[in-house]
Amino acid sequence: MSRKTLSFVCQNCGAAYTRWQGKCESCGEWNTLAEEASDAPVGKGAAKLPGRARMIDLQPLSGVTDEAPRLATSLSEFDRVTGGGLVRGSVILVGGDPGIGKSTLLVQVAAALARLKQRTVYISGEEAVAQVRLRAERLALTDAAVELASETSVEDIVATLSQGELPRLVVIDSIQTMWTSSVESAPGTVTQVRASAQMLIRFAKRTGACVILVGHVTKDGQIAGPRVVEHMVDAVMSFEGEGSHQFRILRAVKNRFGPTDEIGVFEMTGLGLREVTNPSELFLSERDLGSPGTAVFAGIEGTRPVLVEIQALVAPTSLGTPRRAVVGWDPSRLSMLIAVLEAHCGVRLGTHDVYLNVAGGLRINEPAADLAAAAALVSSLAGAPLPADAVYFGEVSLSGALRPVAQAPARLKEAAKLGFARAFLPDPGRADMPADAGLTLGAHGNLASLVADIAARGNRNRLLREA
Repeated sequence: MSRKTLSFVCQNCGAAYTRWQGKCESCGEWNTLAEEASDAPVGKGAAKLPGRARMIDLQPLSGVTDEAPRLATSLSEFDRVTGGGLVRGSVILVGGDPGIGKSTLLVQVAAALARLKQRTVYISGEEAVAQVRLRAERLALTDAAVELASETSVEDIVATLSQGELPRLVVIDSIQTMWTSSVESAPGTVTQVRASAQMLIRFAKRTGACVILVGHVTKDGQIAGPRVVEHMVDAVMSFEGEGSHQFRILRAVKNRFGPTDEIGVFEMTGLGLREVTNPSELFLSERDLGSPGTAVFAGIEGTRPVLVEIQALVAPTSLGTPRRAVVGWDPSRLSMLIAVLEAHCGVRLGTHDVYLNVAGGLRINEPAADLAAAAALVSSLAGAPLPADAVYFGEVSLSGALRPVAQAPARLKEAAKLGFARAFLPDPGRADMPADAGLTLGAHGNLASLVADIAARGNRNRLLREA
């Protein structure tokens, strides 16, 4: 027997309390606790007795393990992020801002898999079947045998999918609209999201179908609902982008069957999302050659080298506290870099506003972008354009020394493929570079030597203009 108990659950992080309070002590948010009912066991009768426990088989750590079979969707960018295709019985959580194109991407994935003679089912809890059909018509996907339904009851969905041929792919759009009668809470609450996700995960593990759950995001960019849902699923993917850019990036945040931090690049067009097989060329297609404050960074996203332009603007300020604005990079990293430039390189930025932007809408997380950002800042301050055929990568330490970064040969290979002739990198990592890199390497042992090189170029250009 069980009885109904009342608890107050935070709708932001999922923490439960016995009484209401204004602030959640777990995540620090205010006014996020909501009253919810749940089943609680009475006494010790609900616990499993030791005599009824089932013995489990313990296996050794060594042994032969077969690699999980995968089902490729024929969308190479999506398969790259998943690790080579969809794994049988896996559950994937896809999050992204409203209107970024999550439904468009998943409709294309479902249609691509249906064209491979695999049964796919698309369940929409937010849109009617007619709306999904209109999107399919706009994307020219009506020839794909995708089965559609507009339903929010998880019990009805599982009962329907369990009849007849089991599907290979099930898309649930979105998990926040689903509800189950096993808990007494409104759809979208933490308890309903957790219970609905658990029921769909059990269905996937039992039948071997791959389930993709769409998750809403909060105002700070986090996937809404309890973080426990992210731990329950096998993979978490973030669909990123800005409305002002046509680029969309699918990033793997968690993946039990493949590498994390892998990205797939798409371009939003009138016919849906188009795969970008060479993102470096696309990110650099609108470069402003010959302008001070721009540097090309040779980065690594997952296993893929990506070249992207970093733009900097350093302007005198009349304010007591200068502004520091960053788009696409860590603001704390910029503050550290400015401090190193002032302390070890004599670059005075205390009376200047600093603006830094990563072109194309890409967000950079690796510290290898320090050298490119520093070059762009000094170039803007000195009014000295950087070489248009050069790339920069390297980590800057607090002492001003430059540290080598991983996968430098792959970065150089990508730069040479796109026509770059020079690369500036830390001197300690130059010995590991291949002899046939195809680029002229300009190595620097510390940041001060790079600043001196850029400043000399600026003085040279100033003298030529005066002459």
